[in-house]
Amino acid sequence: MKPLHLATLAFCAALPVAAQQYAFPAKGQSPQQQKTDEAACGTWATQQSGFDPSKPAAPPPPAQPAPVTGTGARARGAAAGAAVGAITGNDTSDAARAGAVAGGVAQRSASKRAAAGQQQAASQQQQAGQAGWQKARAACLEGKGYTVK
Repeated sequence: MKPLHLATLAFCAALPVAAQQYAFPAKGQSPQQQKTDEAACGTWATQQSGFDPSKPAAPPPPAQPAPVTGTGARARGAAAGAAVGAITGNDTSDAARAGAVAGGVAQRSASKRAAAGQQQAASQQQQAGQAGWQKARAACLEGKGYTVK
């Protein structure tokens, strides 16, 4: 699989399964009336919450690869390595190369942390939307004479 597909699959697997709501017709509503009421309350809940459970969540943006050049993490690492090499009396070119590698590793780690944070934020937004929609739907159904659990 491609990395993007794996990331999307991992994101979807991390989403919690929405809790099932059950509506009991407390005032003797017919099955047909219950279907009509549930459909109307689902539409109303979408309007009130701005969340539509019938539409899948947008996948998180793909993680940005670490730039080959760019922010200067490698250059800063190389400079720090050369400075340490000069202070300790070691070969500054070897120390600079080691510092450049360390700078690149640090930059990739920061990119991975940022991507994980984006995925977590998207998951939390999805959960909050689902919870708001379920609350609105339950309020509507209760107003129409159903017991909702």
